[in-house]
Amino acid sequence: MAATQDLSQRDDEIDLGALLGTLNDHKWLIGIVTGIFFLISIAYALLATSIYQANAVVQVEQKVPDLPGLSAITQTLGASNSEATTEIALITSRTVIGKAVNNLNLTMEVSPQRFPLIGNFIAGHYSPEQSGAVAPAKLGLSRYDWGGAKLDIFQMDVPTSLLDKPLVLIAGERGTYTLLDNDGGTLVNGQMGQYVSGHGVTMQVKDLVANPGTHFNVIRHRELAVINNLQQSINASEQGKDSGIIALTYESADPELAAQLLDQVSEIYVRQNVDRNSAEAANSLKFVKEQLPNVRRDLEKATAALNAFQIRANSVDITMQTKALLTQEVAVETNIQQLRMQLADIERRFTPQHPAYQALMQQIGQLQAQKDGIDKQVGNLPDTQQELLRLTRDVQVSNQTYTGLLNQAQQLDIGRAGTVGNVRIVDKAAVDVTQPVRPKKLVVVFGGTFLGSFLAIAFVFLRQMLNRGVEDPSAIEQLGLPVYASIPISVGEQAISMHGKHVHRDGKQHLLVINSPADLATEALRSLRTSLHFARLEAKNNVLMISGSSPEAGKTFVSANLAAVVAQSGQRVLLIDGDMRKGALHKVVGGKADNGLSELISGQVDLEAATRMIAPLDSLYFISRGQIPPNPSELLMNAKFTALLDQLKPLYDLIIIDTPPILAVTDAAIIGHQAGTSLLVVRFALNQAREIALAKQRFEQNGVEVKGAIFNAVEKRSAGYYSYGYYEYKTAK
Repeated sequence: MAATQDLSQRDDEIDLGALLGTLNDHKWLIGIVTGIFFLISIAYALLATSIYQANAVVQVEQKVPDLPGLSAITQTLGASNSEATTEIALITSRTVIGKAVNNLNLTMEVSPQRFPLIGNFIAGHYSPEQSGAVAPAKLGLSRYDWGGAKLDIFQMDVPTSLLDKPLVLIAGERGTYTLLDNDGGTLVNGQMGQYVSGHGVTMQVKDLVANPGTHFNVIRHRELAVINNLQQSINASEQGKDSGIIALTYESADPELAAQLLDQVSEIYVRQNVDRNSAEAANSLKFVKEQLPNVRRDLEKATAALNAFQIRANSVDITMQTKALLTQEVAVETNIQQLRMQLADIERRFTPQHPAYQALMQQIGQLQAQKDGIDKQVGNLPDTQQELLRLTRDVQVSNQTYTGLLNQAQQLDIGRAGTVGNVRIVDKAAVDVTQPVRPKKLVVVFGGTFLGSFLAIAFVFLRQMLNRGVEDPSAIEQLGLPVYASIPISVGEQAISMHGKHVHRDGKQHLLVINSPADLATEALRSLRTSLHFARLEAKNNVLMISGSSPEAGKTFVSANLAAVVAQSGQRVLLIDGDMRKGALHKVVGGKADNGLSELISGQVDLEAATRMIAPLDSLYFISRGQIPPNPSELLMNAKFTALLDQLKPLYDLIIIDTPPILAVTDAAIIGHQAGTSLLVVRFALNQAREIALAKQRFEQNGVEVKGAIFNAVEKRSAGYYSYGYYEYKTAK
């Protein structure tokens, strides 16, 4: 229990050396994965379609009232807030984008078919010797464009059923072409420059430059779908708070198209702004012209009243005091009249709650208070002076108002004809074709390489974390099982394929100790032979059982090659395949599984027929598993099996029995009762400590003592056992 707790505590600790060792052990895997991602990143950076960004800048100036005479307060209220937010919405409106789509015929999507993966790269690097030249077809693949192909469709109308559907246009000889639907049916046959129609399709090809047989993908999109897509793709943002500077950007694989689109959007937006301001000037001019006759009648009436009074009063002159009051009152009254006219214009566009309307009312109130003060002073004058002042004031106020309206009408008329608007294009659209925005080649290469390294390292650590197989023999010994030998994995062993899922089916012999006598694994098996010699001194008999906790631990490999090694020492050895379910020993030592253990126990064959010698070792004999019986456990529990072993024990120095995994079936526990020595094969990095402990416990519950373990398929680790467990020691030449 203490050993198990200590093992758990060690598992919970983070060993930096072990982590670095794990990375070093899997350096080839990490390097290969990183290299693959590096190559993929380079290929993507070279072959991916470059995306370019067009940029344009427009300025929105603060808008001031059209009607002259507004006070500073009203002008400030009218231009206090930046109009960029509103203008951005106007720039990307369907009206503006829709006109650009129509002008550039963007509802048509045309692209030549190119060879997969590398076609765009080859076509993009084609340099024609003369303008309009087309690259010749490569490898006889004339359907693909290899550079220089061009198709310009001036007009194309299709039925609703063909909208947004991919069509194919095939170039023919001398400007002819054929348009096919997505099922390969012919829609129209036409000639460049001519209108053609058929099957509901009407079209005119303006320009067609391609090798005969070149295929073009043609899609007629719905106009609204194209507009909605461009509204999302065109980015408009204000540069700085309340700056009125709006930057427009648009990304496309076609830099020329990107620049044309932004130019169209900018120009249409400016034209729309000019038209809107011109319309406002026209409305204001209409209002002013409607007021002119009324003001003129008021002026004529005031002038006639003044003349009549002067005649009646014998040309009374205005005193100096009255003249001063007149000047003040005329100025105040003139301002009041102008503000009231502006108020009438404001009422057409805003509600009484608007700040501009409220400011006008406040100014009118202030001026009205000044006028009331002047009227009190006028009331102290003689009646004649009062009347003369009033009449003169009416004449002058009407005259100034009329003159101002005439001037304003002329200004608005000029403004209506030559309005420039409050927006202007600062920078026309431009594209830096030397610096595509995507892909960033260096970023892609470095990012892809880093991603490959990260994924490889993450995979290594994740596999290490999920597969907590034993990698150090000390972990096995802490479970109470002494390790008799650690057998390293070798090239020869992997070639025999007894540690993998594949096993040979050619009927030939595949013993490592015979085929590769100098292999490290063979040396380890010789060490195991020595350890077993002393371990068996106290055994009750000469039967050795070799089992495992789970499949693929390599118990068959160990059993067969250990038997061969012991036989090489001159001892008489019998190897028995005790796995009557999936036994594969016959595939290692050679021969077939027929006439084996199952037939011996059931009495179908005799011992002489079931036992065969394994060449070239004249002291190694083998009994196969025989035909797979329906009741392997019952056969092993039969008294005939015990009698068979009793008959064999005196005939051989050592009997090795290969058994099924103990955690899979109970056969190993049954055979273990007959064996004097029992060993458990543990595979490196496969069998977990808890699994080994459970196998040991399972044997003990059945009264079988496991003497020790064989650590099989040990791999070299930077911080593991194999790093110091075995060294190659060859004979000098």
